Amino acid sequence: MNLRFILMMLCLVVTTFTKAEITLPKIFSNEMVLQRESDVLLYGWADPNEEFTIYTSWNDETVAVKTGNDAKWEINVKTPQAGGPFQITFKGSKNEITLKDVLIGEVWLCSGQSNMEWSANSKIANRDFEVENANYPNIRMFTVAKRTAKYPQEDTAGTWVACSPETMQNFSAVAYFFARKVQKELNIPIGLIDNAWGASSAEVWTPASVFKEHPELVEAHKKVEPNKWVTVEKSTLYNGMIAPLTKFKIAGTLWYQGEANTANAESYQELFSKMITSWRTEWNNDFPFYYVQIAPFKYDQEFAGGMVRDQQRRTLALKNTGMAMTSDICTTENIHPLNKQDVGLRLANIALKNHYGLLADTEVYGPLYESFEVDGNQLKVNFTHADGLYNKGKKITLFEVSNAAGEWFSAKAKLKNNEVVVSSKEVKNPTGVRYAFKSTDISTLFNKEGLPASTFISE
Repeated sequence: MNLRFILMMLCLVVTTFTKAEITLPKIFSNEMVLQRESDVLLYGWADPNEEFTIYTSWNDETVAVKTGNDAKWEINVKTPQAGGPFQITFKGSKNEITLKDVLIGEVWLCSGQSNMEWSANSKIANRDFEVENANYPNIRMFTVAKRTAKYPQEDTAGTWVACSPETMQNFSAVAYFFARKVQKELNIPIGLIDNAWGASSAEVWTPASVFKEHPELVEAHKKVEPNKWVTVEKSTLYNGMIAPLTKFKIAGTLWYQGEANTANAESYQELFSKMITSWRTEWNNDFPFYYVQIAPFKYDQEFAGGMVRDQQRRTLALKNTGMAMTSDICTTENIHPLNKQDVGLRLANIALKNHYGLLADTEVYGPLYESFEVDGNQLKVNFTHADGLYNKGKKITLFEVSNAAGEWFSAKAKLKNNEVVVSSKEVKNPTGVRYAFKSTDISTLFNKEGLPASTFISE
């Protein structure tokens, strides 16, 4: 028997023994957060038809589990009100795993491209102060390793850590500032799953089933050009980074993406809405989905940024969604605005009001286009979320009106009874209106809460 054969046999024995042990997905680890007051699924692998027990300390109960002949197991456990720390012990014939310092609270998945991935170490406003004061042990953070896959995966790399000045530095800043505000108001543990990849288009986060059902999105995707930072192949990040988490109970999702879809902006609402719906289907949960409207920036195309912003606005038609506006906290020269504090805060306020039932008297949106009325050669533009509507500056600019031929002309605008009245000498019978539609247009219209009006086009 040669040495190579012996080594191969030893490897086979070790591998077989390892597979026989109870194994957990990486999302289950020490310092994790489980969703409060829910039926939470615990799952993993072991020997086929192996029997073992799971002990949960919050209710001092032990349950028996048996794997199927596919070597997989899963069981629902009920979680209590927020609190902890607790322990979960998995005890089998070959090994025992105890998860320690487990908290019960609210878990949010945070995904998108670089503005979601952006950390304090990537450079944010007041970076040193924020890092020094990031001591929140009841905020727990899990960073999903960057992985692509041709087919949906069952596990992903990563581990939970408590928020500290050391761990916060390389974690999503937007997610952290969101959690800081939510925890302050709810006073419960918050779990964050950072699942973002810079320069990624929405197509790579969307499951293959969407493209099978909607071939027009396959055609639209062809306009997205390859880049050096991430693949543009459809569904590959969904398969490698989202699919492994779809059994893990979450409260909702935060999303900051869109810059990478300026090439096919006209189809973004359909793609984005189908992506959101597909995620909810996979989780079997119509969870809240709150996202950030991309900021004005000097893209190569004059209107691409405005088109994406408007498509994001239109996605609000999908139930249980919310959008944080950012045009007032950016510069058109930096695609990564440094003020991540207000982005996280605005997302948190949306969640606190719409999902948690707090902040009842607080407006969480900027003015959103609702409709227009034709009044001779003028249009009266109506907004929702527009109490105290005002303009920063002497003149209201960035409004345009269209004629019957679909041509657009700059318009004069004035405020009247919380409406905006617009007209243009070049258009006697206006048929449409748009606002802040160029990629670099920064809104000057605000409501009394100080939140900016969204880009829109009345189509």
